[in-house]
This record gives sequence, structure tokens and C-alpha cells, in this order.
Amino acid sequence: MNLKKVTILLLSSTSLATFSSQVIAQTSTLPAIKISGFADVYYAAFNDSVGAGNFQKWPSISSRSHQFGLNTIQLTAQYDGDKFRAISTIHFGDIAKSTWDGTYNPIMEAHAGVKLSKKWWLDAGFFRTHVGTEGLLPKENITSSVAVATFHEPYYQSGARFNFKPNSKLELNIFLLNGYNIYIDNNKKKSVGVLLNYTINDKAAFGYSNYLGDDAADGATAQMRVYQNAFFNYDAKKFKLQIGGDFGMQNKSDFRDTNNVKTASMFSGVVTGKYKIKKVHGVYARFEIFHDPTGFLCTKYPDNMGKQGGYSLTGLTLGGEYKPNDNSYIRLETRQIQMGNNQLLFTTNGKASSTRMELLINFGISF
Repeated sequence: MNLKKVTILLLSSTSLATFSSQVIAQTSTLPAIKISGFADVYYAAFNDSVGAGNFQKWPSISSRSHQFGLNTIQLTAQYDGDKFRAISTIHFGDIAKSTWDGTYNPIMEAHAGVKLSKKWWLDAGFFRTHVGTEGLLPKENITSSVAVATFHEPYYQSGARFNFKPNSKLELNIFLLNGYNIYIDNNKKKSVGVLLNYTINDKAAFGYSNYLGDDAADGATAQMRVYQNAFFNYDAKKFKLQIGGDFGMQNKSDFRDTNNVKTASMFSGVVTGKYKIKKVHGVYARFEIFHDPTGFLCTKYPDNMGKQGGYSLTGLTLGGEYKPNDNSYIRLETRQIQMGNNQLLFTTNGKASSTRMELLINFGISF
């Protein structure tokens, strides 16, 4: 999508939102239909050489090196009535192209719901994932990039959701899904998941989510996956903190077992903090760890000793943010990813390397 098309889409979206608000004001008896949008553009530079125009490894955010790019431009229409609700988001850009479903690529989410009782809703359709410490979009996170663990978590899912909110502090979601990071089911089995959010006070909250399902194709060896995430958020006037971790298991998936009966496992963790220096300026840092020794989640590859295995890495991110208002930001960010011993996953100046350096500049605006 070129700059001219992006500009036209942004102007059209703003006009549509203004028109919509005028119509709603004139028909106050109807619930509001909210039109909103988000765009994020970037310049990125990586020392890992993957070829001009290609996506980097783990290509979720700002993933084309030494060039300007469009992470995403998206439009959302949302309806909230007393007994019915619906939301639909379409998106375009590198996030959609590199990480989203190929068949329904423009659809980030599209689901509708009915109110079953005072505290229960039933929604069905295409959802964004319910699993993870970080969000999927730069505007939802302290950092612009996402942790390697976030990349390997599901991004999207399809199915039904029971939503229970007994009070202002507690919210429970129960999911019946086609599978892990898929819209179209690949077998006759269904998966389940839970998302629990609890607000401790106006500054602190924690959550827990899980996924349980067998995504092996019909006729293949059954491989039950259990994936869990827990996180804690703290947001004060000047300081923001996010802590989270994942633990996943999948049976009959440890390739080192010749009998194919052992269960493979992985874990990850992330700690991110931000300090607001002034009203519009802030600095932030993130430490991450990802360990999947059998590669059941990240896939396995041979290291420089010829040994097969999955990723084992740590990462450190440092950045600064200029935020002129609540709806926009400019971020300068750098990250170093360090692979484990003998894991020469990257290529720097024609030589294999276990380290990758990243530099990102992101500009985002919500409207």
C-alpha cells in the first residue's frame, strides 16, 4: 500500500467517524456505532542479513530491515447495545502480511454477541487471541516490538466465547475454539481456553489464561497441547510495570525420545518497565527469556555442532518515547537478542552469528 493510498484511507476514516458521530447525535434513541482506527509506520535496521525486502525472523513488528514500512493501518466498527454487540476490524500492512491467516488475511477480528443474562454474554466469530502478557499492536504495549514469546503465542482464533463479569473487578472468559492460531479447523476436534482478569485496585491487575487442545491433523498422532500464561500489570502516575510468563507442554512431541511417548515443554518470561520523565517523555526497558529445547512450539533446527533443538535465548530492549497526546507516539528503540551457545541463527556480514541487534523508529496514531 503506497503513501497516497494510506493518506486517502486515513482521511476517509476521519470523515466517516465525524459523519457517524453526527448521525448518532441525531438518533439518540439508538446505541452508538463507534468508528475508530490505528496506524503505525516505522523505519527499522537489523544487523541480521536476510536480503532486501524480506521479513526478519519472528516478523511480527517492524520486520523489514533498512527501509520504511507500514506495520498496520486498521479500521474498527463497534456496536454496543443492551442485548446485542458486535465488532469488526480490518487491517493491512506488514503485520497482516507476515503473521495473519492467509485465507481471511484482512480480518483482524469479527464477532458478534448476545446477552444471556445480567452478567453473561455469548460471542462467536473470529477473535484476537486471549493468551499472552503483551498485546499484538505497538499502541497496546510499552515497547514497539514484541517479545519472541509473544510471536510464538497465538495471534488469532475462531470459535465461541462465554463472557462473565460479576462485578467491576473480575471478568471471566471461557472459549471453545477451532485450534491454536487458526481460523479454519484442521481436524474434527475442538479446543478450550480460559481468560481470567482481576483488577486489584486502580493501579494493579493480574490475569491468567490457558489453552488446551489437540491440533494434529486427522489421522496423525494425537498431540495434546497445554499452554498457560500469567501476568501482572502495575500502572502509577510516573511508573509502569508489566511482568508475565508462559509455560507450555505437548505430549508425544519430544523428538529426542525414540519411542515418541515423552512430553515436550517450554517456558518464557518477560519484564517490562517504563518511567515517565515528563508528561510527554518516557524511557523504558524490557528483559525477555525464551526456552523451547525440543522446538515443539518454535520448530527445531541444527546448531553449529549439528545438534537438533529449539530456541534458547535472552533479549534486552531499551527505548525512549515522545507522546504528544493520548492518541499518538514516536518511539526510538533498540534490542539485542542473544541465542544460546552454538545457536548461530543469524547472519551478520556474511558470517553466522548468535546475536542480533535491532533499531526501530515507530510513529503511531489512533483516531
